[in-house]
Amino acid sequence: MGSSEPAWIVENLFLDSLLFLRVLPPGVATLLDLGSGAGLPGIPLKIVKPAIELVLVESRRRRASFLSAAVRELGLQGARVISGRAEDLGAELAGRFDAVVMRCAGDVSQFLPLGARLVRRGGVVVASGPPAPTTLAMGDWVEVEGVRAGSTRRFAVYRLT
Repeated sequence: MGSSEPAWIVENLFLDSLLFLRVLPPGVATLLDLGSGAGLPGIPLKIVKPAIELVLVESRRRRASFLSAAVRELGLQGARVISGRAEDLGAELAGRFDAVVMRCAGDVSQFLPLGARLVRRGGVVVASGPPAPTTLAMGDWVEVEGVRAGSTRRFAVYRLT
């Protein structure tokens, strides 16, 4: 099964994005997806939790344009796209979100501080992690059952108290 086949897309992208729900606290009303790329995990989370106010942040203009079109075509009310870098997000977004999420391809420890300044007190920053855990300066590793039987998925979780 290849990356362009519908079953692979559903399992490895859509369902994998929904695993974030296993570590997000109940009652999340505002969600920021940093480095959203193709809209993962933010768009699948918004589809299954339509009441969530979603902000997708993407630094690459072309992908941000794609995300805007996807939000419009899917009719996702309460979702918007910001084209820009996480490091450049203004003070108007600081402390505004119940949760900040990101699928990490690189070093998770670099993401957690970025997310921590955007989440409100009592909120949570969640980043999908690499197959092998690395040392975190802040937060903890949480493992959840993965999409495939017998698999696990690792998340770095930081709660702002």
